[in-house]
Amino acid sequence: MKVYTKTGDKGTTLLIGGTRVPKHHIKIEAYGTVDELNAYIGLLRDKIDKQYTTELIQIQDRLFTLGSFLALDTAKKTLPNGRPRLNITPISEKDSQFLEQKIDQMEDSLPPMTHFVLPGGHEQVSVCHICRTVCRRAERKITYLNEVEPVDENLIKYLNRLSDYLFVLARKLSKDLQVEEIPWIPK
Repeated sequence: MKVYTKTGDKGTTLLIGGTRVPKHHIKIEAYGTVDELNAYIGLLRDKIDKQYTTELIQIQDRLFTLGSFLALDTAKKTLPNGRPRLNITPISEKDSQFLEQKIDQMEDSLPPMTHFVLPGGHEQVSVCHICRTVCRRAERKITYLNEVEPVDENLIKYLNRLSDYLFVLARKLSKDLQVEEIPWIPK
């Protein structure tokens, strides 16, 4: 199988189900941003302590799943025989609960927040904040898509929780690396 198909040379791409749409379609913007987030989380995984590898790989797996459901043509969710077109476990409440559990575990060792903090202080922390902001952009794209066609609320909730996780992970990394968190004090 070749990587290039030439079918997108005129600016369109296929959704899962076979419908061709412009590459700037909101569905493509949404799952493309999730793909970008997944790549940045791969970079984060390469840069931080290996103790986070397993959970970051699990998050990357869930992001591929999330992107697959976004790429599905909603009018063609099932095959002609009535079976689901995607035979993968969808994002569920359990996935968001996993992130909540990890957030709670990290927060137990962190001082309470009194101010917003400026991103940075160490490359690992900065990459984590980049992941968080890309996650927020993916969330914005998906909520916009949801105005055009319904999106499973578990997808939106998962991304919202993931951005929280990434923020807390950035704080945890700052603590682990003994990096000073610089509070934002409005002037």
